[in-house]
Amino acid sequence: MVRVMKKAKHTILIVGEGRHEEAFLNHLKRLYVDRGCGISVAIKNARGKGAKHVVDWTIRQIRNASYDEVAVLLDTDQDWTTAVQTKAKRNKIAVLTSDPCFEAMLLRAMRKRAVGDSKALKKAFGPYVKRDPTRPENYQDHFSHEELQTMRTIEASIDRLLRLFNK
Repeated sequence: MVRVMKKAKHTILIVGEGRHEEAFLNHLKRLYVDRGCGISVAIKNARGKGAKHVVDWTIRQIRNASYDEVAVLLDTDQDWTTAVQTKAKRNKIAVLTSDPCFEAMLLRAMRKRAVGDSKALKKAFGPYVKRDPTRPENYQDHFSHEELQTMRTIEASIDRLLRLFNK
């Protein structure tokens, strides 16, 4: 018996700046994208190095494959300039910012204190993801469907992410 694969009706590429963003994005994909729903979401990791690198890396990815929508989730603490914003817009890349970093955005979304530099914010966020933010399953306890619905009203980038997943 031959199994026929249905082609996705809508394809999305979401690039995270690093491993923590990639894990969170994969958690969202598990929550919101069911097999056979007509949406294909590719999650990729740009391996850090700042906003400019993430946008440039994403541009190289979309030269190799076609997507209906492309978004990046990146921090604003390094290389986030008007030129980078313009380059992303010119290449039809939706930019979802974490100010100043990913961990600060999620702490604020959880209504937790989010002050200090990136290192301090990563340390403060650690207990909420079992001290390993690189594993998608570690986001389950604090980022359920219900909690994310509340968080989207607090953080615009979370709202934009959930809209990408059509939820």
